[in-house]
Amino acid sequence: MSNHKITGVFSAATTPLNADGSPDLGLFTEHCQRLLSEGCHGVALLGTTGEANSFSLAERRTILEAALKAGVPAENLLPGTGVAAIPETIELTNHALSLGVTKVVMLPPFYYKGVSDDGLFNAYFQILNRVNDSRLRVILYHIPQVSGIAISIPLIGRLIDAFPETVVGIKESAGDFNNMQAIISAHPGFSVLCGADPLLLPLLKAGGAGCITATSNLVASSLRTVYDNVFDATRAAQVDKAQERINAYRTVSNSYAQIPAIKAMVGLKTGDSAWKRTRPPLVALNDAEYAALSENYAQLP
Repeated sequence: MSNHKITGVFSAATTPLNADGSPDLGLFTEHCQRLLSEGCHGVALLGTTGEANSFSLAERRTILEAALKAGVPAENLLPGTGVAAIPETIELTNHALSLGVTKVVMLPPFYYKGVSDDGLFNAYFQILNRVNDSRLRVILYHIPQVSGIAISIPLIGRLIDAFPETVVGIKESAGDFNNMQAIISAHPGFSVLCGADPLLLPLLKAGGAGCITATSNLVASSLRTVYDNVFDATRAAQVDKAQERINAYRTVSNSYAQIPAIKAMVGLKTGDSAWKRTRPPLVALNDAEYAALSENYAQLP
């Protein structure tokens, strides 16, 4: 993993809301600090789990600024800056850089479907040329089941060739382990980070760089145990036990609508029911679902 520019356990942090639907900045920054204290190398805020595309640009800027103001180090933050419009992606990326945040996770423009690799390359090319900051490190975000846009291995190669010091990794959230292996094989040293917690262990063994996951909101310490000890044969039992715990939490969260379930589980972990709130179009778990989830949560290791 020493060849990777970005490596580690990163949380796809969820975003708490006030009763009026606005971001609860105090609760959010407490959560960021807790994630780091529990073992995350960094916080990938404002991604899918964080409901980023339900927030305005102004809200996204405010959330990032709040994390920094609360003392979360800039080097530990990986905000999502990719949106549908190129000028707004540039704006969010420049805003992060202006605050000293140099690593971002960048969705491709995602409204139009069936676009070509040439079109996607041109979009990223315009963004990165117009930002034009040597400090910037970009993690591409591949989540075609949500975005409707696939980032192909040839496209990754074109972007690496054009921006070798900038385009340094990918969050692979399609859940396709074969594709992760193919990216590692095609582009040695390129940081492949899985978006599915059960794949962290096999991905690290295959030469991957780490993870950016939703379940890390709940079991960051277990993910860190896997990351730190994956190649230590004397701790294989400890790693297996940590992975079993990770899988158990993910299984429960995936038994319901995932993002509302993750938020509700963070609330159960912290004792703060405010975490149950979601922003439309997502809907919080209903009373029956929450009661069942609470029972399942109480049985988790």
